[in-house]
Amino acid sequence: MREYRTEELAEAAGIPVRTLRFYRERKLLPPPRREGRIAWYDDQHLARLRTIAALLERGHTLGGIAELTVAFENGRDVGQLGELLGIGWSEETPVRLTPEALADYFEGEVTPENLAASLDLGYLAADGEEIVHVSRRLLDVSSALVREGVPLSAVLEAGRRVREHADAMAALFTELISTHVSEEAVPRLRPLAKSVVEAELTMAMDRLRPPAAGQAPGPTPEARQRTPQAPSS
Repeated sequence: MREYRTEELAEAAGIPVRTLRFYRERKLLPPPRREGRIAWYDDQHLARLRTIAALLERGHTLGGIAELTVAFENGRDVGQLGELLGIGWSEETPVRLTPEALADYFEGEVTPENLAASLDLGYLAADGEEIVHVSRRLLDVSSALVREGVPLSAVLEAGRRVREHADAMAALFTELISTHVSEEAVPRLRPLAKSVVEAELTMAMDRLRPPAAGQAPGPTPEARQRTPQAPSS
């Protein structure tokens, strides 16, 4: 494990030294190893700084991040971390992992670049020797795609693009329900929005799927509308 002086760690994390010291004062970072008057940090401190940056980008306050840090250090049940990670009443279940378990999921694809991308997306939060993935379902799907031969970097890029569309759809349904029902009804009616999205995605993938060998492609929706229907008996 690499060690860093204060200036080296700040440079690796892309932050000013004064910001690093501020995080230390707020107890967002664990204490460094001391060697006389020299403070030595390691890769775990760098991972914590990247987690802080990712959470700040997602709109978390430093106070909220401090609460998350305390939760990790006190071993709070992972099911309670959803609110701290910003997924509120989400159906997603966060998962605690050791670095070794994460590496097993992705078969050699856990590179510094992929870790940084995961942190930027908010999929991972790291603290000390433990890692939290915010969604069991996304973890399992990502792992399955990697086992099928899709590079993890491509999976993460697809996730970034899906996030953009998902944010737009979430905004659409939230506005629809808030405008015509009430803002308080959004959590209750969320399953309806989910059903619409799942149905539309299924039909979209059906439209893109090429016909099997020897199978004629089905008629287009326009052709079906022009085809006269046989009278019913």
